[in-house]
Amino acid sequence: MKKTVQKKQPAIHYTIVPKDLAGHLFNVTVTVPAPAPDGQVFALPAWIPGSYMIREFARNIVRIRAESNGAAVALTKLDKHSWRAASVDGPLTLHYEIYAWDLSVRAAHLDQSHGFFNGTSVFLRVLGQEDDAHEVDIQRPGDPLAKTWRVATAMKELAAKRYGFGTYVAANYDELIDHPVEMGDFALATFKAHGIAHDIVITGRVPNLDMARLQADLKAICEAQITFFEPQTHRAPLERYVFMTMAVGDGYGGLEHRASTALICARADLPCSATPQSGEPGEGYLKFLGLCSHEYFHTWNVKRIKPAVFAPYDLQVENYTPLLWLFEGFTSYYDDLMLVRAGIIGEPTYLKLLGKTVGSVLRGSGRLKQSVADSSFDAWSKYYRQDENSPNAIISYYSKGSLIALAFDLTIRAKTGGAKTLDDVMRALWQRYGRDFYPSIGRGVTEAEVEALFDEVSGLKLRTLFDKFVRGTEDLPLAKLFAPFGIKLVDERKNGKASLDAGIGRDPLGAKLNQVHEGGAAHAAGLSALDIVIAIDGLRVNGNPANIDALLSRYRVGDKVTVHAFRRDELMAFDLTLQGDRVPGITLSQAVAGKKSSALPRPSAA
Repeated sequence: MKKTVQKKQPAIHYTIVPKDLAGHLFNVTVTVPAPAPDGQVFALPAWIPGSYMIREFARNIVRIRAESNGAAVALTKLDKHSWRAASVDGPLTLHYEIYAWDLSVRAAHLDQSHGFFNGTSVFLRVLGQEDDAHEVDIQRPGDPLAKTWRVATAMKELAAKRYGFGTYVAANYDELIDHPVEMGDFALATFKAHGIAHDIVITGRVPNLDMARLQADLKAICEAQITFFEPQTHRAPLERYVFMTMAVGDGYGGLEHRASTALICARADLPCSATPQSGEPGEGYLKFLGLCSHEYFHTWNVKRIKPAVFAPYDLQVENYTPLLWLFEGFTSYYDDLMLVRAGIIGEPTYLKLLGKTVGSVLRGSGRLKQSVADSSFDAWSKYYRQDENSPNAIISYYSKGSLIALAFDLTIRAKTGGAKTLDDVMRALWQRYGRDFYPSIGRGVTEAEVEALFDEVSGLKLRTLFDKFVRGTEDLPLAKLFAPFGIKLVDERKNGKASLDAGIGRDPLGAKLNQVHEGGAAHAAGLSALDIVIAIDGLRVNGNPANIDALLSRYRVGDKVTVHAFRRDELMAFDLTLQGDRVPGITLSQAVAGKKSSALPRPSAA
């Protein structure tokens, strides 16, 4: 009997050309060798995985047309991000322009200095053919300014040299959009972490960048995390990884991908060879390393261990899950902890960072109104669309989620005598739900499976913690949980310091109230968020937030003052009774001098 050989489907083929650097335009084409007989439908994603907000990327398509065999093909727009091409015989090609002027990690940006794009912003999805191979020809700009540009991406090369323009390939659409691309004159270095090449790509002017220190620190972080998830094999779930960073005057953010991360940071936060630092990193550099650690941890926790609703993603509508406290919050717990385990910071610095997180969670009354499970579910409409009332209405699943991870870790360690830790739970999640997720899309984990796994691995019944702190809104009893480990938690808020109890920002006229905290002095007096305070008891308030602190330092708690403020264009006066400063000042320290705590930074036995 003669064997039937199945013919391989030709790849979906894209080209992307930085057409107009000054006009911020990419030219993109997509060619479909075998379009749907009844008319091929195309759609651009409405959001990008890892950033839970509908962003409607299709709004940046300037113009679009279709052709087949040299003849124009009619396109019908179906909704805000979808088009249907008329039925054709033979290959179908769409030509379109993308406006790229979003300097963030989420979309696309193009000018004379560099180009950057996420696939979700530029590559129309060919509905029904998402599982086919996808190729993309990344072409060099014709502008002379770009003659020395290179390309950085974790996508596999097909007809291109590493860091070069040419054709790259992805197994499917999901993989295609999970490899952002940076092009330009960037600083580049490579290190190996447990045998896997890791590239550092820095775009933007950074005089005297200390790349050697950055390589050493990132290597330590990456090896600590690879060892964390694979303590026996030290095997990373990828062939190569790229840290791509845009350095700007003032910026901060990151977005995870399966084999890379896109970062934006202040250039002052990067290490400088002209003023080398010894010992632990300074505040800015420490913040950057924490960001890198966070996004790298996502290589396991959310890129491969996923909520069930993300396997696969529906890129046209919101994908609701109550589990972001686990995927973002637990990642936020481990990001700084990995700096300790990598030997970059010591326990005192770690406890200081942890104290800041505790204070930030206790600051807003929203923590008593919204659970982290609800915050996760409502990320699309609340967390990613914050306004001036957010501290009074919501809780961050990042920050409180990290403290919930801490609470689980301390509880498991204490009740099992250190035999089990949260590390064991994370490794079980990895082994069961993440390790084999790719190359084909595996299945994600449900809320019920998460809770059952915690009990199974720890050997404990942890339902109460889920009810009170994940699904409930109770404050975590951290001081009590820390006690068995020789760590003392102290709330040092200075109630004797007079305060408006509001978030203060700059404005040319005076001090802008960015937030007015519920129950505080400003709220009780009738002041509102966005009011601009111009005087306190007849003395001018300038645009420096420290000026209000200086003025209020002349008063005691309980004193009455008159506050003049503009609300819109109306000048208003408020009689205000000063209250004590309610901003939590949390310190964590070893309860016994010289005693080593047995808890947080030390990994559990594999």
